[in-house]
Amino acid sequence: MSTNRKEITERITDPDKVWDVIVVGGGATGLGAALDAVSRGYQTLLLEQADFAKGTSSRSTKLVHGGVRYLAQGDIGLVREALHERGLLLKNAAHLVKNESFIIPNYEWWGGAFYTIGLTLYDLLAGKLGFGRTKHISRKKVVERLPTIEQKKLYGGVVYHDGQFDDSRLAVNLAQTSLELGATILNYFKVTGLVKDQKGKISGVTATDIETGQTYILQGKTVINATGVFVDDLLQMDKPEKKPLVRSSQGVHLVLDRSFMSGEDAIMIPKTDDGRVLFVVPWHDKLVVGTTDTPLDQHSLEPVALEEEINFILNTASRYLSKAPERKDVLSVFAGLRPLAAPEDGSSKTKEISRSHKLIVTESGLITITGGKWTTYRKMGEDTIDKAIEIGQLKAVPSQTKNLSIHGNKKDVDRSNHLYIYGSDQDALTALGKAHPQWAEKLHPRLPFLKTEVIWGIRQEMARTVEDILARRVRALFLDARAAIDAAPEVARLMAAELGKDQTWQQEQVLQFRTLAQSYLLEPYTP
Repeated sequence: MSTNRKEITERITDPDKVWDVIVVGGGATGLGAALDAVSRGYQTLLLEQADFAKGTSSRSTKLVHGGVRYLAQGDIGLVREALHERGLLLKNAAHLVKNESFIIPNYEWWGGAFYTIGLTLYDLLAGKLGFGRTKHISRKKVVERLPTIEQKKLYGGVVYHDGQFDDSRLAVNLAQTSLELGATILNYFKVTGLVKDQKGKISGVTATDIETGQTYILQGKTVINATGVFVDDLLQMDKPEKKPLVRSSQGVHLVLDRSFMSGEDAIMIPKTDDGRVLFVVPWHDKLVVGTTDTPLDQHSLEPVALEEEINFILNTASRYLSKAPERKDVLSVFAGLRPLAAPEDGSSKTKEISRSHKLIVTESGLITITGGKWTTYRKMGEDTIDKAIEIGQLKAVPSQTKNLSIHGNKKDVDRSNHLYIYGSDQDALTALGKAHPQWAEKLHPRLPFLKTEVIWGIRQEMARTVEDILARRVRALFLDARAAIDAAPEVARLMAAELGKDQTWQQEQVLQFRTLAQSYLLEPYTP
């Protein structure tokens, strides 16, 4: 498998080549579709305008879950499907997905029985792929497991199990798996137009390499629009008068130090003021607290948390934690946009819009996949390629991804070593550090990440910018934005040496990253 950008780009230079499947978008949905296509043997090309998982797919609540909220809404089909997919992910990406125990603290006398019954149904829907049985625990046990929980009026708790993962790391591993199987996968390639034949049917795309400015005309039997919240942009290239298909909903998360909640259990708060559930989840060596559900009229690659969202999370968390988090305690704040298929009745309540995915095919044959969530990425990919076989009249081959091991998959990882996220690559990465001791040093005293990981990210994981490294290859920006700002110059120096870039490139990269990173902080920071 070559991850060398120049070598990969050479595969698209033949103007006569006709791809079976061209996927536009390198988030969870697009990567899932590309992997499904190439694993069935189709000639597959994926183009992403920025970096893999740059948008929503790196900004999730870090859960692989059936969706307790959807169970409460009565969406049994979606929950069953997601729980099945959760089980497959634990098996196929064991280095990144783990069984996480969640405690629902009960402050009403009836809470224990109510949530135990409901979550027992959740367990039953998972069938053989269940993660563990729901059980009621006493007040004393809750306090033992969650010493910093608010104890006033606490009756007890309910423990249930779900999955927890690292989203952008999984995206990178999906890209690597697709490359290994023969797909052509490129980041920083922007699709600028759709190509149609004389009958008005889509026959390819035009795309520009962001790094070189070169434009390519690429022929394809099918084109898949998997651009998340940006699906309407491509749909309007196809048909300019097309009504918007997607409503964006913003979800915000705050990252806190583990001192606010030690231990390995997560908290699920089943009912908040806005009707959503709120999670407090241990993630790496920090806590992720979220999320919100705010309807938006516009979307961007870098959504910003609104003041009311930040206050809502801080206020809600302070009711359940004995030490109330304040603005100064927030290490990072990140916002993600959910691409929700717009309701037919014009309802504005995004939490009531189904998270199940939708496939739409236009008259010209453009296949659009929207909705869904990380947990169901594989099934979304399967359904999308089933549709592509029909539209592109491809030779029918069944999906192969249910039992397909994802790059890095390794059971029994040692999570006390932060390098566990590399799975089966961990030994090679460690060996690189031993061969070059200067790279075995930390990037920053407050971060576990090593300089070796920067080199590895460039050589093996297609990282092109300082942001790619600090936001999505290592998760520094999401875990401690100030430390990430401090580390940026060293990352730029290492990257410049590896990629053959000059001092000007380094300075521009540091400036761009530091400007971006300020939006992950509640107060400006000058290193």
